[in-house]
This record gives sequence, structure tokens and C-alpha cells, in this order.
Amino acid sequence: MQSDELIYNIPYRVKNGKQYICLNYHDYGNIDFTKTSFEVVPVVVPEAKKAFSYRITRLPNFNSNDYQEKDIQFTYNENEYHFRVKLNSQVKTIFANYPVVDYGTYFNIPLSSATYGTLIPSLKQKVKGLSVKTGVDYLMHFTRYAFLFKPDEEVFGQEKRLSPEQTLLYENSDCEDRAGLFFYLVKEIYNLPMIVVEYPKHVTIAVKFDKPYGNTITYNGMKFSICEPSSQKEDLRIGQRLPSLRHTHFDIPYSYFPQNK
Repeated sequence: MQSDELIYNIPYRVKNGKQYICLNYHDYGNIDFTKTSFEVVPVVVPEAKKAFSYRITRLPNFNSNDYQEKDIQFTYNENEYHFRVKLNSQVKTIFANYPVVDYGTYFNIPLSSATYGTLIPSLKQKVKGLSVKTGVDYLMHFTRYAFLFKPDEEVFGQEKRLSPEQTLLYENSDCEDRAGLFFYLVKEIYNLPMIVVEYPKHVTIAVKFDKPYGNTITYNGMKFSICEPSSQKEDLRIGQRLPSLRHTHFDIPYSYFPQNK
């Protein structure tokens, strides 16, 4: 299927300058398309004008009986917080063969309606009355400490980027997954400009506040403050980078700028 998106872990071919991806690669087991010979059979579909996209703008309207409540808890400023969030295990099946896509695609995958309704209003209520910085700090600690950390290779046997709802659903997640969930929460609750900061072995988020904090990253002439959403040996504050990464090169593979900012 012809697609213009960055898709990392399924086979593709380029013909006449266009990328074609193998959507049903998973049906073939461990076949190696780089070594197995095959022939191309042209299929002409005159009405096909659009490229295939992995972008997801909404999840299905699940049956309410298919949801179960999960107790998600974490500690912030020596206080313990609990959230009873409705989650549907069918989400795991839907995304079983979803490939590794670019950050902009999977960071913006929405929550299903019941999960959204049991989490986002509760978080908004918790940060109501707080300054924007303190509220973002609260969300940062939520993504740090409400979930167990485990690398994808140990959980799935390969790299797998989780959507925000998958991160809530699974017991374990890694730095990319926490970054995705944190991005989604900040976007939904505060809608602030953000950038994805990608190191060779770590991914984090930087947020643009009205006033910059700590050691900032300048992007497009604006200063962004690092907000580390993954648990570390020390409890990093907003604007603090991991000491081990202070002199490490990073890329900015995705940036988000709200239209009304």
C-alpha cells in the first residue's frame, strides 16, 4: 500500500519515488523479504487517489460492559492520589500489529471516550487552582510514578511505541511511552507548545511556559523547559536535564504548537 508516512518496523519498497508498505506482513510469520524472491503484480485502481495513513483520529465506540476499572495511584508532595480509570483490553488487540510510527502520529492518538471521561476530568479537577507550572509538574509526576518501567524488548521482544491509552492499560512502559502519555495530558489540559527531545537512548518532552525554567532548549526562537516524564534516580524538577545527558547530542523530531498560542 502506498504511504507517505515514516513507518519503521515493517517491510517497504520504493518504486517511482513512492514508498509502498506491506500491511499484512504479520500474516507471513518470519519471512525475510530482503532474501525471499518475489515478483511485482501491478494492480491498477483508478479511483485510488490518497496514500494510506496510520493516523488515528478516534477509537471505536466500545460497549460500556467491556470496560474494567483500574486503580492508578502515585505519590506527589508526600500525598497519595488514586484514580479509578475505565480501560478496555480490546485496545491491546486493536494495536497488536500497529507499527512503530513517527512521534506526531502516535502521541496524538486519542483516548477512547470512557477512558477519557474517567481520567481527564479528574486530572483537571486535581490541578484546578494550581499554577500552570505546578499543574504540569503534577502531570509529570503522574507519568513518572503511576507505572512500572520496563524496556520494550523485555515486554514485547522488540521496539513498540504505546499510545496514551495503551500506556494506561499496560503494567509496564518505557520512556517513549511515558513521553507520549505526558504529551497527551499536557495537550488536553493546558494545550501548551511542546517539543519531543530525542537522545540516542532516551526520549523526553520540553514545554514552553510563559516564563522559562531551568536549563532551557531554544527551538524556533522560543525557550522550552525539560519536563522529564520517566522515573530516574533523582526527582528532577521542571527545567532539569538528566545529568548523564547534559552533553549528549539530541534531535527534535516533533514539535507541537497550538493554533491559539
